[in-house]
Amino acid sequence: MKFVQMALELVVGFILLFVIVKIVGRKIITQVTPFTFITAVAIGEILGNALYDRHVGVIDIVFAMTVWGALLLIVEYLGLKLLWFRGIVDGKPTALIRDGVIDRQALRKSWISLNQLQSLLRQSETFSIREVAYCYLEFNGAISILKKPQYQKTTQGDLGLPSSPLYVPVTLIRDGKVLWNEVRELGYDEIWLTKQLQMHQVNDPGDVFIAEWLEGDGLFVQAKTKR
Repeated sequence: MKFVQMALELVVGFILLFVIVKIVGRKIITQVTPFTFITAVAIGEILGNALYDRHVGVIDIVFAMTVWGALLLIVEYLGLKLLWFRGIVDGKPTALIRDGVIDRQALRKSWISLNQLQSLLRQSETFSIREVAYCYLEFNGAISILKKPQYQKTTQGDLGLPSSPLYVPVTLIRDGKVLWNEVRELGYDEIWLTKQLQMHQVNDPGDVFIAEWLEGDGLFVQAKTKR
């Protein structure tokens, strides 16, 4: 009898979950917003408690999931109709890079470190910050990138040009701290780095937010004073 009751609750929960997803749409799966995340956790808790709590029956499951599904449907409907409500529920994209300059204040507000930003860029097939004109952090945690014109995708085959060697950008200074291991692996020393920084009117590495070296393209520097 216990397993029959559990099976019945699982079937009912599965059907109700299927109905909720069909009514609300695939957004609940493909676009994770704070509300859809809470919904997934809440529905999991409802079904989990129902399976192991003898005082919770099928009627309780139907009632709880129906109310939560109705709330989700109302929120999605209001989000479609009211722009200000959509901004509250879904949030707004945050510009992490504007016109090629990293917005340090936006990084702090988004709780994203420079290392994490570089990791997100690499996952989007962008291995150098110098390539980015604009970068937005979307409400679901993904990033959207607009590259500078000279770095937008154009294959050498399209231009009839011979292939050239590929180099990986190397971060030499991050948030005012020189990464000496990376400098030495490139075969350079402190004197070389000082000269490179002076070419960008920088005398103190502590004033540099990020400095990145790319063979064939030189040093990319952004000072801490820039926003």
